[in-house]
Amino acid sequence: MRRLASPGSGLTLEEGAGTLVSRAADIAGPALIGVILYGSWMRGDATAASDVDALIVVDPSLALSRELYRAWDAAPVTWGTAAVDPHFAHVPGDDPSGLWGEVALDGVVLFERGLGVSSLLVRVRRDIAAGRLIRRVAHGQPYWTVAA
Repeated sequence: MRRLASPGSGLTLEEGAGTLVSRAADIAGPALIGVILYGSWMRGDATAASDVDALIVVDPSLALSRELYRAWDAAPVTWGTAAVDPHFAHVPGDDPSGLWGEVALDGVVLFERGLGVSSLLVRVRRDIAAGRLIRRVAHGQPYWTVAA
């Protein structure tokens, strides 16, 4: 909560922001690197049935396992009336794609330790703008691929 109350975050007035970041910190502890909101809720095209997508970025020292999701499910978070759907991830290597392409399009950083997450999102956005990372759709589902 104190981190969100510091100058710079435009979402500090949102009640759900503090709860979300606090819950992510409870689960990830010192391995928490960042929390990003993305998806239909951030684009403004969510419906009454939409959830709030949150990417919880953790240090590689914390294994991505079902246990993280079980810990979340033990005390789920809501933002207003919408359930928060967490997605745990590590910072990608040299060729971020997939989920990171989607997050780069409409993601808003709620919390980060250092500037690594924001810097990564800038890099992915530049790759998209330059045509190095391309969004395609197969069977109605988007996916990202590095241009040949």
